[in-house]
Amino acid sequence: MDGLSFRRGLKDGVPIGLGYFAVSFTFGMMAVSGGLSTMQAVLISLTNLTSAGQFAGLDIILAGGSYWEMALTQLIINLRYCLMSFSLAQKLRRDVPWGHRFLVAFGVTDEIFGVSASQEGKVSPFYNYGAMCVAIPGWTLGTLAGGISGNLLPDFMVSALSVAIYGMFLAVVIPPAKKNKAVLGVVIGAMAVSSLFAAVPVLKKVSSGFVIIITTVLVAGIAAYICPVEEKEENAHES
Repeated sequence: MDGLSFRRGLKDGVPIGLGYFAVSFTFGMMAVSGGLSTMQAVLISLTNLTSAGQFAGLDIILAGGSYWEMALTQLIINLRYCLMSFSLAQKLRRDVPWGHRFLVAFGVTDEIFGVSASQEGKVSPFYNYGAMCVAIPGWTLGTLAGGISGNLLPDFMVSALSVAIYGMFLAVVIPPAKKNKAVLGVVIGAMAVSSLFAAVPVLKKVSSGFVIIITTVLVAGIAAYICPVEEKEENAHES
């Protein structure tokens, strides 16, 4: 049973690993071009399975930010994984040991959570291990390839490829923004607040880490107050 679940996780993890390779390739290039070594970038990707958190953390590292900025930024950006882990814990059998639960929680990403939550009935932790065995190497090897390419490719090509991550973010944001006005409002609000920090002389002195923290908390808080998710809508998604 566990072997079958592991193989099914491997199969479902293949497209996730391929997608991670493409995104982390850009991270590797940006990290190396910013002054980190290839192995430092690989170590970050091997121990942190979060694209948004890593890119935000890289900005803080390159800007010489404090540990407090890094900790708060990662806490806010990755807080959703805590909620995903709570939800996924309900999919595991009650007799699954805590050690397995901790390992499953470590490997939770948006995509792995998505495929795990979509499984019918209870999920074996070995299903997640199978997906992780493809996703984590895909993310790490992509960073390695990007770091090596950043050292070999000419500067103009590295600069051109470094914008790929922004294309990915646009691809993630634009479709839901078209369907949901609240999401569109959050995007516009975040752009407006970020522009204020970039244009107003006093606000320019705020470090990039705290800009991310303030923008996230402020815009998300206002959106949650103005456009709360209705209880009926939540129940509809659960069913």
